Amino acid sequence: MGVTIADVAARAGVSKTTVSRVLNAKGEISEDTVLKVREAISDLGYVPSAGAVGLARGTTQMIGMLVPDMAWVWAGIVQAVVETLEAEGFGLRMLTVSGGEESLRRLGLQVAAKSFDGLLVIEPEGALGAITELHEAGLPVVLIDDRFQRPGFPYVATTNREGGEQAARHLLDLGRRRPLVVTGPEEYGCTQERLGGFVDVYAQAGIELDPRSIIGGDFLFDTARSAVAGALADGVEFDAVFGHNDPSAAGVLAALHEAGLKIPQDVAVVGFDDVELASYTYPALTTIRQPMREMGEAAARLLLDHVRRSPEAASSRIVPTSLVVRGSTLEPSWN
Repeated sequence: MGVTIADVAARAGVSKTTVSRVLNAKGEISEDTVLKVREAISDLGYVPSAGAVGLARGTTQMIGMLVPDMAWVWAGIVQAVVETLEAEGFGLRMLTVSGGEESLRRLGLQVAAKSFDGLLVIEPEGALGAITELHEAGLPVVLIDDRFQRPGFPYVATTNREGGEQAARHLLDLGRRRPLVVTGPEEYGCTQERLGGFVDVYAQAGIELDPRSIIGGDFLFDTARSAVAGALADGVEFDAVFGHNDPSAAGVLAALHEAGLKIPQDVAVVGFDDVELASYTYPALTTIRQPMREMGEAAARLLLDHVRRSPEAASSRIVPTSLVVRGSTLEPSWN
């Protein structure tokens, strides 16, 4: 005979009604009680039926969204996800793995308790293996892939290589033939894609980049600021900088200002992402727009297709980048 709600209740030391309320995510229940019930579910291997969770259609009408932490800056994606899900009658449960292995264990408990129908993921560091296991166990999962990971399950991504090409063409059109590049982390696929597209366009123009002009970064403001200051101190000549994300490009701007260089007259600067920061730097940052709202909406719709077992559900979606020109590469024209 299979494990029942009564077994879970006995293991957790609560009533069957409390177990049912946890499964249905209804009523005011203490976090401690919820955790005890979910631990009992995990320990006993209980799999709630659609009837047990009081859902005739076998769905909670909830979607989980896993992000690195609540300080994560891509608010545009989250807002688009919320609006898309609400329009389809679904709610959103935000999750993080800021607690490391303990957070992943809690995530597993929520999956075992069928707390949501599917999972949207902005991959936290080192969690891809655990998320892949959840997918292979039957949970619909979609990765919003900002690192070009290309997992073995559905994802939504952008055109990182084409974005690098767009940055290079823009700088070449402005006559900038000695670019400096401050990359993202080397292990990220998006870093290789952005760098590869950028370098190839310059190569096609007959310009081979000096190895000293490609500096490893980590997507952080202070690292990029130090990298550019170091390049200037070492006598590296450059008339443009491509930062692999907007915080890096903002760090580049700070270093150039500190060195007394004019932007864009002396050095033009291009970033990547088009986060809100890009509009507030001085001068405002030319950047490659990673279409975050479109990615969020596409990911939510893709996941709902898989939750509903739609025969037309796509395996993945690619949303294109675009160039946004501002004052860090072009001086304003005054009439």
